[in-house]
Amino acid sequence: MSANRRLHVDWTRCDGRGLCTELLPRVLTRDEWGYPVVRDGSREPEVARGELADAREAVQLCPRLALSILQQ
Repeated sequence: MSANRRLHVDWTRCDGRGLCTELLPRVLTRDEWGYPVVRDGSREPEVARGELADAREAVQLCPRLALSILQQ
């Protein structure tokens, strides 16, 4: 059984560039200023197995290092 993985956004680092929303369109959308908004309304959305590679890419490419993947 695999552990749940959740996407964490460090809001003190995020500046709304929106790259994460392009890589994870099923998980995130943008607000009017470009900041990510979790589609399901949760604070740290679960990352589905099929989206894990895209989530890891978003973490690596975030220019402000505002993303991380948490394992539970």
